[in-house]
Amino acid sequence: MTAAQTVSTGRSSVPWLALGALGVVYGDIGTSPLYAVKESLAAASASGDELQTIVYGVLSLVFWAVTIVVSAKYVLFIMQADNKGEGGVLALMAKALQAKSENRVRRAIIVVAAMAGAALFYGDAMITPAISVLSAVEGLEVLAPQLETIVVPAALVILIGLFAVQSHGTGAIGVIAGPITGLYFLSIGALGMAQVIERPDVVLAAINPLNGAAFVIAHPHVGFVTLGAVFLAVTGAEAIYADMGHFGPRPIRLAWFSLVFPALFLNYVGQGALVLMHPEKAENPFYLMVPEWALVPMIILATFATVIASQAVISGAFSITRQAIQLGLLPRMRVLHTSDRESGQIYMPAVNWLLLVAVAWLVLAFKSSTALASAYGIAVTGTMVATSIIAFFVMRDVWRWNVWPAALLTGAFLAIDVTFLSANLLKFIDGGWLPVATGLALVLAIWTWREGREILFALRAKDAIPLDDFIATLNAGSMQRVAGTAVYMTPTPDAVPSALLHNLKHNRVLHERIVMLTVRTEEIPRVEESERVTVEALPKKFYRVILRYGFMEKPDVTDGLARTDALGLPIDLMLTSFFLGRENLVPSVQPRMALWRENLFIALNKLSQSAPDFFRIPTDRVIEVGTKVEI
Repeated sequence: MTAAQTVSTGRSSVPWLALGALGVVYGDIGTSPLYAVKESLAAASASGDELQTIVYGVLSLVFWAVTIVVSAKYVLFIMQADNKGEGGVLALMAKALQAKSENRVRRAIIVVAAMAGAALFYGDAMITPAISVLSAVEGLEVLAPQLETIVVPAALVILIGLFAVQSHGTGAIGVIAGPITGLYFLSIGALGMAQVIERPDVVLAAINPLNGAAFVIAHPHVGFVTLGAVFLAVTGAEAIYADMGHFGPRPIRLAWFSLVFPALFLNYVGQGALVLMHPEKAENPFYLMVPEWALVPMIILATFATVIASQAVISGAFSITRQAIQLGLLPRMRVLHTSDRESGQIYMPAVNWLLLVAVAWLVLAFKSSTALASAYGIAVTGTMVATSIIAFFVMRDVWRWNVWPAALLTGAFLAIDVTFLSANLLKFIDGGWLPVATGLALVLAIWTWREGREILFALRAKDAIPLDDFIATLNAGSMQRVAGTAVYMTPTPDAVPSALLHNLKHNRVLHERIVMLTVRTEEIPRVEESERVTVEALPKKFYRVILRYGFMEKPDVTDGLARTDALGLPIDLMLTSFFLGRENLVPSVQPRMALWRENLFIALNKLSQSAPDFFRIPTDRVIEVGTKVEI
């Protein structure tokens, strides 16, 4: 049962799901007050304006950025574009492709946008844990300046510990995430309120859009640079949509409008009020508005909040990688389930350790949240642009909107997204190149893998023998049949797999029953159990079996074949052999891709997890038949 389905079963579940959403969904955006105002004020100070004009302008830009991007675009609109309750750029791509349009350009735009968005997400997944934990631990410098030297080592210890426990599952963190993050939001809201009482004028200044607009117009260059820093306040917006499937839209909206948005607003304007009253505290207004007696508890609470935010991003990296694998965008990787009850709780060793290396390198290379802020933003804005583009096709082809309303709404969102993206690109040299380079490398890998698979499928189809013709030519008298069942896995159920032809050529026998097994990934998150398996009986004891899974599910051949008994095909695994084709890929004399891309595809194919492990096939029942293929 999905979270969205849980919500529909009773009203009483909504508040509890809203509490859970605080940690998982809002952990990322909740840590933005640690650094967003500080960096925005530092950027805006280059204008040379008087302090009140700078603070008023920054608060106005922050408020309206959060209101338009988070509240209007994501919480109220984009979350309506769910795919059977699931969100995220890949789920949105799958929903857009459900229209089955024959327009190849349209499909190419959707796929390329989704690939770019997914690839850039990994840049965000690298930077978020580093900047969040560093910004929290930097509170030690406020507590005692001599502790500055332990900030980086302390951050590394926390991050290494976080990644090290991933293999044990996220259940323990999930239980405490909601209450701790809820306490964190109440605390930062109270801290902000204490300052606002002293300077209530900051509230009206923040909600007045003219203050932000006037500052940008008066100082175009500085204002543009400031927008890149202001964007730090909305960096968790994409995560709200990506994590929607865990809780459903109603609890997420309830948590946002009842607690998260008010707490963020109070804290942001509170920091502005503090700086107006004490300009010297602009160096770290978040911690410097904490009373001295509460500083240590606040550092601990903020550190817990950043760990929870980092956990949400790490879990998101696991989820989006699994989706990409199921949708054929990445090679198969090892996926471990860490919970017997929650299918979404998974652990991917390769992704986990690669992320740890990247995050540790970022901490050691940049050493402070201020330096890392230069690298933040480009990845998130890029993913936001991709989401807006794909949303247009959902409006047009799935929801059947007229072109002008869809174009106007998409254009409004894109205007804001592209503005923020352009402002963040100014930070390219200072560190922004990192997520861009990461994204480009992943886009290249995804593009190469996808195109290589298409070439491979085309080669198979070219030499394939239709299954019906093959069965018709079999002469029962001249072909020996041996006891048992042979299962041949094939991506094309209407063609004879090469493994069968090679087995027949070398062993000159066929099993008593032949099962052509195809595992398909549908463009929906989960497939109904009643539609999981189909069995079609063919002549001469051949059978065509198709197992269907959603892109959020893990294929399980053993479980799938156990279901065929009810459909008239009882299979005893102890009397069954699985024949799999293992292709040895080599570059072609006349390459169908650039030679370096062919070699990249071959390398990715070698790194791909074995079919028995990925599809959960009993390894002691597997026979692999090797073939050499030039691509």
